[in-house]
Amino acid sequence: MLIPCATTVAAATASSVPLFSLTVDQTPNGFNSAARGWNSWGIEDNPATDPSFVFDQTHIEQQCDVLASAGLINLGYTACSVDFGWSLTSGDANGRVIANSSLFNMSDLADHLHREGLLLGVYVRPGGWLTDVNKTILGTDITIGSVCTGDNGLDQCNWDYGADGVQQWHNSVVDLFAEWGVDFIKLDFITPGSPQNGANLPANTSLSVVNYHNAITQSGRQMRLDISWKLARDAVDFAIWESNAESFRTDQDINNGGDETFTLYQTVQRAIDNYRQYIVLHMGQDEVLTIYPDMDNMFVANPAAEDGVDNDDERVTIMTHWIGAASNLILGSDLTNIDATGMSIITNAEAISVADFAAKNPMRPRNPETGLSDAQQLQAWIGGPNSTGNAFVILANYGPDQGSGGFGTSLTGVQNVSVTWADLGINGNFSVRDVWRGQDLGTFDSALSASLGEGQSLLAVFTPVGT
Repeated sequence: MLIPCATTVAAATASSVPLFSLTVDQTPNGFNSAARGWNSWGIEDNPATDPSFVFDQTHIEQQCDVLASAGLINLGYTACSVDFGWSLTSGDANGRVIANSSLFNMSDLADHLHREGLLLGVYVRPGGWLTDVNKTILGTDITIGSVCTGDNGLDQCNWDYGADGVQQWHNSVVDLFAEWGVDFIKLDFITPGSPQNGANLPANTSLSVVNYHNAITQSGRQMRLDISWKLARDAVDFAIWESNAESFRTDQDINNGGDETFTLYQTVQRAIDNYRQYIVLHMGQDEVLTIYPDMDNMFVANPAAEDGVDNDDERVTIMTHWIGAASNLILGSDLTNIDATGMSIITNAEAISVADFAAKNPMRPRNPETGLSDAQQLQAWIGGPNSTGNAFVILANYGPDQGSGGFGTSLTGVQNVSVTWADLGINGNFSVRDVWRGQDLGTFDSALSASLGEGQSLLAVFTPVGT
């Protein structure tokens, strides 16, 4: 049971931990929020979750039509992202990435989605196809094999970045995507990052991100560029991500490949901690970011047993943290099997309002009692305050660390999670509202507590009161 209340817990040491401003500005390709929608990979990689699903255009449309018919589009869920397997492993006469025509007609798919107000996303990886090395790049006399060599283990060669012809190839691919009506590119297997990938990737393919960004710019069509996975967070590489892409994956895939359920709560704990590891690098001074994190697909729309978590509280906690992080809100669940709880989670108007706020003011960790940013089982986060003093706060009991949470403790049962204003780095009187219960909790001037069971969390909106 969740019982918010006032508390007088002292936190003298927290007052020495300043809360710097952290905001997100427009992304390189002109977006002001993270993507929302659906991606096919969860069902592709976990086919037992929906045995009726076939990876083809008809079934993709069936899934994505729900975004429109269920009204999710009105809450910003517009992306319909087709993942690995839509394309052939050889290109057209100029080596451009093309669809497997036995499965997809991309122009027709784009037209279908656009009529409903939805957007088409496609999946790509760095490199040209090995089968295309003798083909000439469109508009040049340069063969792919003269500027793309070796074998990355994914049926693709490795670009000689900077060589004449490489940018032209990317331009030709994105121009073709623009002709089809593509709105969203997911660029996978980028390094530094993509660990334990089972391939033979070059140590650094970051210039693929630059090439795709440049290609989008010259195409004249606005497209998102999302890059993955578990990418390097150092200043040099992050500067490349932030200057060229809309989002970058902070973790690896969180789905259970080949399993009968989509994910595990243990993996969710890992994903939350990977976001924490990322955002603490941007808490030491006032900072404006121009990229969003991607914590991977959300598995919250289906019954808990199918999504793979233990209970509905954990589904709410997933949504709460993806919202607070300003992560992509890309559903990976089976949209043809949304239950009542799932629908209430993904369509809660107050929660979506917090997501809109977090798009400018993402959450940072503030440990109860210290205001520090370590991984903890009993944790607090704050997004904002913005220029008018508004903020949101998350209190969480992640339950015992299942091996990937980063905190290593195993407190069981209901726990009291208490945070003071000194812990959070704020001061003043705030009207506090419980978002998920839609309930005003009252006015608080120094602290907040909640009794939270394992996997439970409180998402609270803070509105300043008085002077």
